[in-house]
Amino acid sequence: MTSTSLRADLAVCGVAVDAPVSRRAGAGPSDDGHVLLGGVGVALPIVQRSKYTVREGRLLLDGADLGLEITPVQRPRFYDLVTADGVPYEKIARLHGANVLATTVVQTCIRYGEDERCRFCAIEESLKQGSTTAVKTPAQLAEVAEAAVRLDGVAQMLMTTGTSAGRDRGARHLARCVAAVTAAVPGLPVQVQIEPPGDLEVLTELRDAGAVSIGIHVESLDDDVRRRWMPGKGSVPMAEYRAAWREAVRVFGRNQVSTYLIVGLGEDPDDLVAGAAELIDLGVYPFVVPFRPIAGTLAVDVDRVAAPPSWQVADVTDRVAELLVSAGMRGADQRAGCAACGACSALATAGG
Repeated sequence: MTSTSLRADLAVCGVAVDAPVSRRAGAGPSDDGHVLLGGVGVALPIVQRSKYTVREGRLLLDGADLGLEITPVQRPRFYDLVTADGVPYEKIARLHGANVLATTVVQTCIRYGEDERCRFCAIEESLKQGSTTAVKTPAQLAEVAEAAVRLDGVAQMLMTTGTSAGRDRGARHLARCVAAVTAAVPGLPVQVQIEPPGDLEVLTELRDAGAVSIGIHVESLDDDVRRRWMPGKGSVPMAEYRAAWREAVRVFGRNQVSTYLIVGLGEDPDDLVAGAAELIDLGVYPFVVPFRPIAGTLAVDVDRVAAPPSWQVADVTDRVAELLVSAGMRGADQRAGCAACGACSALATAGG
């Protein structure tokens, strides 16, 4: 069984392994290869000089067998297909973990200028590299989702978006995409992820389109950290986040709303845990992940920021997991999305 300390150390140090399914230069804050660790889907940085290596399907630490099986998630069959309008499926949506289909429906963001860009984010880099398309249509996503479920056993889907200039922040295009997917694949749980919209009524529109859970990601509750790391998003008052979370909980239900909290941005760990407690009281799941250096981001290319120490990640994770357990909230009880998958966080390992 994986301990929180081992899971956190793997998340920080990465592992040397060939991973056919990986995510590179995306919206952040993760940039990983996908593996099964002890049979559980995990997303880990691929670091060829890591102290963690793999031999004959076993995880090794400095050459010592840790007694855990580790196998790469295999390339899905739907990646070999092309849409009716000629776009490779893997440019429309990608496999995350073992059975999650994920897509960024709009791969551009109004906050991507250097003076507003989130410093851990590389959302437009994959677009520049030609590995995705700028805008995914509802018809394309429905086609890919149907094939991913049929051919590869995908069990849930996650849709995020770069922020648009409209008051809905891109939510209405997400709603059209969700409606198309759920019509093509009835019963497929879909999570959507957006900034707090100026018009909170769009949260109901997203639910009515078929979304079953939602992520409204703040990354940090510390205003100084937000201004430093997310100058664009940090200009959105915390009052708007809290209003959006409250309405989202009303619309989607307790523990069907989540937000990222990133360890390693400079926020005091005790304050981060206290903020997580506040979120849990609201019915919002705080999805705790470590900051991970990603090439193409300002944090790496300009700031040279390193990952936090793994002991700190484990400590925060354990404390937040204890709060979640006390509140009866588990990521596995979410119907779709990052917390339901759990691959990018150690919270599930710690019981949350």
